[in-house]
Amino acid sequence: MSPAKTLPTKDCAVCGRTITWRKKWERSWDEVRYCSDACRRRSKGAGAGVDASLDAALRELLAARAASATVCPSEVARAVGGDEWRDLMEPARAAARRMVAAGEAEITQGGRVVDPSTAKGPIRVRRVR
Repeated sequence: MSPAKTLPTKDCAVCGRTITWRKKWERSWDEVRYCSDACRRRSKGAGAGVDASLDAALRELLAARAASATVCPSEVARAVGGDEWRDLMEPARAAARRMVAAGEAEITQGGRVVDPSTAKGPIRVRRVR
């Protein structure tokens, strides 16, 4: 394959991370929906209800702020989880990635938009400008 050729991508239905085409998926690329077995299990388990709550909380927090304001995923986790919010940090980041995949939000670090699939460390979420 030539280096100039780009591989097709799609977003994971659960966490929003980018899935890049692989040779082993050549025959079943249209059916690939999840980036990992963990996401596949989460889509069928109790996590699906929590994910919907996190999505709704993130949308509410963004709507309540100025158009240029940002939200920290920990605020979303606290809104849904109360005192047990720490376990919801990664699912809150996944909710932000899903909003990015839907074109509703951007993830920033240091005020600059970053790729949500590769962002490490503290992030902020804002509406698309």
